[in-house]
Amino acid sequence: MALGAKLAEISRAQGVPLIFKASYDKANRTSVASYRGPGLREGLEVLREVKQTTGLPVLTDVHECDHVGPAAEVCDVLQIPAFLCRQTDLLVEAGRSGRAVNIKKGQFLSPWDLRHAAEKVTSTGNTRVLLTERGTSFGYNNLVVDMRSLGRSSLPLRGVS
Repeated sequence: MALGAKLAEISRAQGVPLIFKASYDKANRTSVASYRGPGLREGLEVLREVKQTTGLPVLTDVHECDHVGPAAEVCDVLQIPAFLCRQTDLLVEAGRSGRAVNIKKGQFLSPWDLRHAAEKVTSTGNTRVLLTERGTSFGYNNLVVDMRSLGRSSLPLRGVS
């Protein structure tokens, strides 16, 4: 709550819009012993409170189709994690929610192939799609964004607004 309040204050003071992002479940932790978050119900309640208290729109990752509906009731943007960016059922379900969908490009995917993920969302009639470049694996534990690929990947996406 303190972070959300401070970010809202900065956003208003600087005139820069922002979306508050937090996760109820970080399902991609390296260690099985790592803390994953408060869980779906409690985490969404926290996000609801942040949204109501600060007036900021909120975003969270969704990892499972069953989580899309509850998350869409609270969040303004549903984010597809990079490692799930090709999961058809999840992308389609997120699209059906009517919420904006942010797809993070997987490190294993070329920028121009991300269009297929976007088209899975837009196949539902939802044109509110954001794409986030996450870089490409360069060796181990080293992500690099190839700026040369951005011009190539600016191919028009059918139905994306």
